[in-house]
Amino acid sequence: MLYSPKKLFLFFLSCIVLYVNSNNSGFVTAANSIGLNYGLLGDNLPSPSNVINLYKSIGISRIRIFDPNTEVLNALRGHRDIEVTVGVKDQDLAALAASEEAVKGWFAANIESYLADVNITFITVGNEVIPGPIGPQVLPVMQSLTNLVKSRNLPISISTVVAMSNLEQSYPPSAGMFTSQAREQLVPVLKLLSQTSTPILVNIYPYFAYASDPANIRLDYASFNTKSIVVQDGSLGYSNMFDAIFDAFVWAMEKEGVKNLPMVVSETGWPSAGNGNFTTPAIASTYNRNFVKHIASGKGTPKRPNKSMNGFLFATFNENQKPAGTEQNFGLYNPSDMKPIYKLF
Repeated sequence: MLYSPKKLFLFFLSCIVLYVNSNNSGFVTAANSIGLNYGLLGDNLPSPSNVINLYKSIGISRIRIFDPNTEVLNALRGHRDIEVTVGVKDQDLAALAASEEAVKGWFAANIESYLADVNITFITVGNEVIPGPIGPQVLPVMQSLTNLVKSRNLPISISTVVAMSNLEQSYPPSAGMFTSQAREQLVPVLKLLSQTSTPILVNIYPYFAYASDPANIRLDYASFNTKSIVVQDGSLGYSNMFDAIFDAFVWAMEKEGVKNLPMVVSETGWPSAGNGNFTTPAIASTYNRNFVKHIASGKGTPKRPNKSMNGFLFATFNENQKPAGTEQNFGLYNPSDMKPIYKLF
């Protein structure tokens, strides 16, 4: 789909900048709002330099990588218009939690040499390890990294990525509350983040809720495909499950005394195969397309209306070294030819 200059001008006037990629995939993103997760669990993935060129061609200005992969970071040199979120690997947490000197060594080995020409904006400490056995290791590593970047006045935010498993209850959203283990491990992290208003990164997947209970959860509600109110929670009405899950997490934070903390959606998406009729390209396209529109609208959620939201779609490619089934089918692009699996627009 190509847009005339007149239409593009109108889009600029409405403060939504649209990009269309050069291979005519129709993948359109909301600039400065939507990012992509760049996973590497595949043996047929294109080179990082080609992937960065793909991101440039479709207007992606934010990416998230799960560890400080040198090949990817080297490919990003000179592309400071792309904001990069870099993860600390889960298996490194124990050693890093042992001392601040270990954290300084990790930073020197993995981040230091890229500061001049790669726009690293976030470092995330662990991926969905809270709540869990290594969850307690997150806070000391975050504290050490926060002290380090603050002492050097570096514009890098330090946070962690968490899943909805932290919620003991999420329905209705106002009943949202954390599990006892999340209270122990996550709440101190949230209070650290609240001191500097640094966002917590959360992974939100309505797909998994729908697939686990399709008899009671409407597909149109789970996939942003209805405008009618499906869940009424006091004065707040919900027409999509994403907002309900997001707000349940907000409610849970508030019940722990953490208010107004920003949230970034570090992952969301819908698989295009792997689970029969629940996972078709059409449904995946519908969910991801509507998520992009929802973020671009700036409407926020019922509990946080009219507040801008940033989000990362999961994921760039289907990754064949992930577990068979849906895990291999969250990608927007085929890795072999870098062509879209389905059109978003």
